[in-house]
Amino acid sequence: MAASRWLELEREAREVRRRMADWDFIRRQPLRVRLALEYYIETGDLYVASRIAGVTVEEMNELRVRANIPNVA
Repeated sequence: MAASRWLELEREAREVRRRMADWDFIRRQPLRVRLALEYYIETGDLYVASRIAGVTVEEMNELRVRANIPNVA
């Protein structure tokens, strides 16, 4: 797959995550969790987002679900 196609797919996934996210829920979270959810929306990297939030990957995934952020890859 060409790099330009890969970048386009990443951009589309980011847009889907942004559009479907529950921004009210995200804004009500403590700073680290909010930043982690925003990082996940931008990158799709659940592992790094969990490190930012200071929680396990499983806990971060639960937060992702509660924030209505789809797991788009």
